[in-house]
Amino acid sequence: MKYAKNILETIGNTPLVKINKLAEEIPALVLAKVETFNPGNSVKDRMALTMIEDAEAQGLLKPGGTIIEGTSGNTGMGLALAAIVKGYKCIFVMADKQSKEKVDILKAVGAEVVVCPTAVEPDDPRSYYSVSKRLSEEIPNSWYVNQYDNPSNAKAHYQSTGPEIWKQTEGKITHFVVGVGTGGTISGVGKYLKEQNPNIKIWGIDTYGSVFKKYHETGIFDENEIYPYVTEGIGEDILPKNVNFDIIDGFTKVTDKDAAVYTQLLAKKEGMFLGNSAGAAMKGVLQLQQHFTKDDVVVVLFHDHGSRYVGKMFNDDWMREMGYLD
Repeated sequence: MKYAKNILETIGNTPLVKINKLAEEIPALVLAKVETFNPGNSVKDRMALTMIEDAEAQGLLKPGGTIIEGTSGNTGMGLALAAIVKGYKCIFVMADKQSKEKVDILKAVGAEVVVCPTAVEPDDPRSYYSVSKRLSEEIPNSWYVNQYDNPSNAKAHYQSTGPEIWKQTEGKITHFVVGVGTGGTISGVGKYLKEQNPNIKIWGIDTYGSVFKKYHETGIFDENEIYPYVTEGIGEDILPKNVNFDIIDGFTKVTDKDAAVYTQLLAKKEGMFLGNSAGAAMKGVLQLQQHFTKDDVVVVLFHDHGSRYVGKMFNDDWMREMGYLD
């Protein structure tokens, strides 16, 4: 009989799916690595499990311990599933711009959720970075994951996501495009792919209000670039250690409106019910099309599932309120 011994054994080996209608004007073959097929419905399941296993091996996470992390929702889900199987408690700290669905989903899998304001500086004691750190210092037998700087994040994608994409494309991949938040996915996958073929181009999708694109192009961390934005799961107002800028060939920025509109279009034109960052990534691929030729194979990674955004990007009243629908 063939079966997984627990839900964690179903992580990975997600399919590559051709983008058809939305990629009609692009000369290259565009393939989506659809990470919603993971049990927690996102790419973050991969690194959540690796970070926990590495923390156990290093003695940082002990039996009956509490896992503490600041998350936009998806890493929390991956950590929560692993915690259930392995017997840990979870406390997750989220910014108030995240969808209500994300908070409810984390509570549904037994996690405690603390919500913090979005519009504060990273070093403000109310920010979700600061609150996560403080809780880990106050709560005994706890472990602060810190996905932004935890090297096991990028390592997970170097060990699983990168090799899968290389194998699925039979080494024919020429471009990899992905939204950048913690930097683990782009850096881990990018490192693996460039080791196989240094000519593969690695493109990051950024958002307006984030520092990545300008920092990559100029080496300047410009605080004037930072302002609140709506797009979830990508962009940062800090420079996470997991972002390996040397591996990234370039960034393109996508507006909040385009990200939201293309999230809907992926569902309506491709039958892909995906999250907000997938809309940003799809629009990013269209913005980059002058870099592609008819012989190219472009792989774009779609992070998470549309169920997390039903009250936002899939709600036409919300879309009109935001000025994203006419």
